[in-house]
Amino acid sequence: MFRYRKGRIRSFKHNLQIASILSFVAGMVNVTGFLSVQELTTNVTGHFAFFVDEVFKFNFIKGFVILLFVLFFLLGSFVSSFILEFMYKKRNIYLYIIPAIMEAIILFFVALWGQNLIKLRPEYLAYLLLFSMGLQNSLVTSVSNSKVKTTHLTGLFTDLGIELSQLFFYKEPTQNKQLKLSIQLRLAIICFFFLGGFTAGVFYTKLQLKVLMIAGTILLSGTTYDYIKLYLILLRRKYKYRNFRQ
Repeated sequence: MFRYRKGRIRSFKHNLQIASILSFVAGMVNVTGFLSVQELTTNVTGHFAFFVDEVFKFNFIKGFVILLFVLFFLLGSFVSSFILEFMYKKRNIYLYIIPAIMEAIILFFVALWGQNLIKLRPEYLAYLLLFSMGLQNSLVTSVSNSKVKTTHLTGLFTDLGIELSQLFFYKEPTQNKQLKLSIQLRLAIICFFFLGGFTAGVFYTKLQLKVLMIAGTILLSGTTYDYIKLYLILLRRKYKYRNFRQ
């Protein structure tokens, strides 16, 4: 599911699994971030408009804060990609674990101590969540060979509209099958993003920021499951190789 297969073809099942888990997490972060500090914390599209607006109002300090929102998302993406490339060069098959664990740690930290950050400076909480979403978006983009993005829906709805229109023109069986699988994947991301957001909205009134512990637990559970599964596969191969040598 999370395994990094650079330059290789991943199965639809692997992409669907990782898309479902991470889009659910992103949906939770999106709603929790907005309810807690009234900021967009899963994408940076809207922040560019807010940044320009503040600059034209000569509110340069507020504009700089908004610019930092964009830069923290960028930093998260950079860090995640740097780790993946560095570990890939080392031929480490568990390289995806580090960005995923980093994201989970940030979510747990915000869940437990986020209220203190809000009292200190609310934007600090937004910085952390945007950094974590940068980590996630870069991770899932790399792992899926750019077929999955989970932190924002604008591009997804655009691609979905294009592919739905193509159903009327691409009738060749192989093309039509791939098109339908792609549509199914995008619908899954959209649905799980909304489901994650709905879950966060329902539980936020009682749990406040602690609702992010649900997202962190889901992320760690998925990573642990994938790690154990891969470990068992490698153990089985090693056992077969030993028997073959004997």
